[in-house]
Amino acid sequence: MSINSFGHLHIENSFADDLPARFYTRLETQPLTNPRLLHVNNEVAHALGLREADLQSPAFLKVVSGSEPLPGGQTLAAVYSGHQFGVWAGQLGDGRAHLLGEIATDAGPQELQLKGSGLTPYSRMGDGRAVVRSSVREYLAGEAMAGLGIPTTRALSLVVADDPVYRETQEAAAVVTRVAPSFVRFGTFEHWAQDPDSLKLLLRYVVPRFYPQCLAAQESAQTDLSRDTILRFLNEVVVKSARLVADWQTCGFCHGVMNTDNMSILGITLDYGPYGFMDGFRINHVCNHTDTHGRYAWNVQPAVMHWNLYRLASSLTALGLEPDELKTQLQVFEGAFLQAYQGNLVRKFGWLSWHEQDQDLVDEWWRLLHTQSADFTLSFRRLSTALDQPESFLALFDEPAPAREWLEQYRRRVQFDGRSEADRVTQMLSANPLYVLRNHLAQQAIDAAEKDDASVIDALMTVLRDPYTERPGFEAYAQAAPEWARHLEVSCSS
Repeated sequence: MSINSFGHLHIENSFADDLPARFYTRLETQPLTNPRLLHVNNEVAHALGLREADLQSPAFLKVVSGSEPLPGGQTLAAVYSGHQFGVWAGQLGDGRAHLLGEIATDAGPQELQLKGSGLTPYSRMGDGRAVVRSSVREYLAGEAMAGLGIPTTRALSLVVADDPVYRETQEAAAVVTRVAPSFVRFGTFEHWAQDPDSLKLLLRYVVPRFYPQCLAAQESAQTDLSRDTILRFLNEVVVKSARLVADWQTCGFCHGVMNTDNMSILGITLDYGPYGFMDGFRINHVCNHTDTHGRYAWNVQPAVMHWNLYRLASSLTALGLEPDELKTQLQVFEGAFLQAYQGNLVRKFGWLSWHEQDQDLVDEWWRLLHTQSADFTLSFRRLSTALDQPESFLALFDEPAPAREWLEQYRRRVQFDGRSEADRVTQMLSANPLYVLRNHLAQQAIDAAEKDDASVIDALMTVLRDPYTERPGFEAYAQAAPEWARHLEVSCSS
């Protein structure tokens, strides 16, 4: 990017400006061979203040492919640590990612990070690259989550190239430009758990910038934060994380690798690897083929998030905070999770409010879906009209009798509210998506992208940005997974 072309943007890198060099390594990206701009997310681009002429310029491709730095930014790879699959992994870091800088926007500064842009000091045994397969999945995932209203990173662009990359087989290289207010993780705090001075610096960077409501009078990025401020900050992170995982649960999303280094300090969905939106519901569904013990199955995601928050809290003991006062903040997790989870279900089932006895009906719902592996998304969606038109709903179940019996219980619950049928249906259609990023749809986009064809990405972007509104001509994107899709597997290389 040339300064003349992009002088209308305010670009800097506060992570580099406000934190000392031990938090990162400044380095250049490694350019790709024959990079091609496969797709640009115009919605994200416009939010960043990029103009159409900017996106079409050769300078834009050079930056998002890693051939040139972002003018005004400072390219770096951040260091962090973390627990991976429940085991302390020690030092980690951006092994294939480069933070380019941040752009000031109406919604606050947004960081741009390239993924797949080459080796860094934190690559360990990796090659610093990403492949088309994983890059397409990440590119689409952010839009799918944003369309559902779930906090997430998003992507600005997708670049493909000719460089060979070796995973299970030889694949082609790609780079995604990820966008978020910050990529600071639980693992960033864990890395400095034995270094109080560095922890203080990190808190002075994160809290005033992203949690200013936690600050006491006279506190700022130039002062050490008080004990009460740090506890308020932890409380906020706990609540945000609880609400996030409640959103995951109620849209059938499995993260796949809920390691502490993949958890955002901002409570947003971060690091889309072997994720998955469930097709046929299984309460213990594992989306990551690498997760052979089911540590990150759907039904344990809330408990894992809570466990991860304990690891974050433990890192703060180096500042003299007592375990009991940290534990007090962690105890708000269950209440925050249940409030968000039950609130989501109220909207999805078309109720006016949550009643204690609703838990039995919900438990029966999950049991029904699990026993018959009914489609998660379509079961909720078709329930909206099932009281008047039960055939379409019942067709989702191999044995419709239990579903019909449950439906009668649901009818009585709806009658208890006494609201109009039209209001209930309207609420349910606005809370239960018709379109989600199913694995087979992502695979179709990947197959096309590997031929430099972005048409499937275009189509998916259209429905995923507004997944609640039925669109004529997009019926194929609202169908249950075909038989061949049952054999699709995603792993940590995905």
